[in-house]
Amino acid sequence: MDRALPTTPPVFASVDDVITRLAETGYLADKGTATAVFLADRLGKPLLIEGPAGVGKTELSRAVAQTAGAELVRLQCYEGVDESRALYEWNHAKQILRIQSSTENSWEDTRQDVFAEEFLLSRPLLTAIRRSDPTVLLIDEVDKADVEIEGLLLEVLSDFAVTVPELGTITATRKPFTVLTSNGTRELSEALKRRCLFLHLDFPDADLERRILASRVPELPEAIAEQLVRTVRVLRGMQLKKLPSVAETIDWGRTLLALGMDTLDDEAIRTTLGVVLKHQADQQRAESELRLN
Repeated sequence: MDRALPTTPPVFASVDDVITRLAETGYLADKGTATAVFLADRLGKPLLIEGPAGVGKTELSRAVAQTAGAELVRLQCYEGVDESRALYEWNHAKQILRIQSSTENSWEDTRQDVFAEEFLLSRPLLTAIRRSDPTVLLIDEVDKADVEIEGLLLEVLSDFAVTVPELGTITATRKPFTVLTSNGTRELSEALKRRCLFLHLDFPDADLERRILASRVPELPEAIAEQLVRTVRVLRGMQLKKLPSVAETIDWGRTLLALGMDTLDDEAIRTTLGVVLKHQADQQRAESELRLN
């Protein structure tokens, strides 16, 4: 059972308020996404967002932080990330210097001295827990971390507390709005999932992607935007190593503007395909399946 923490005022008044305020940051959320954000805020539960790379999982965290006027604290997960990178570590170089300068003190006095607060290097999880100001904690691509790191996350997400043996237990005075993202490269533990609300984000439908493109590249003519979105959706239907993300759709629109292109014909696609497809094999497959002349 979660440990009770002092309540903090909710950021959002309603699901519609989430949609409106995220849109002010440039993030266009559908009803399902907005509902998940609202409930995570209102219930104080971590939000686990799963979906393919490039659908806006990390961007959603940034948008929430901007809307809430909160600091975004990010733990980027990768194979081999450990407790010292996620929680804290001691400044060993500084500790050694202090030990060398404390030759007249007993070891007990020296030990207490070198494990003082000034030698503690706070990493993302501990940093977020200790903050008293509004905070969004982003644990990004948690599926890339080793399974062992999930045990650490279980403690943090259950109690929002960290035990430092030399200093005691540090408990959050203000629970951060917490988001975990996963690209689904491995199955996360049921224990971790139980502690979170769940949201699956997929690539947006054509209408939403057109609206996103219009908000980010307003100078792009509507007809070209329509062609671009339609082409991107065709590319996502191919067996590619990496499907084009929404960010790459936006980059493609900006590219067409920069080059002064007024249509997305075969020549325009061929010369700018590297903006959205970053593997040679993907480009070759796309040119073949699109039957570019």
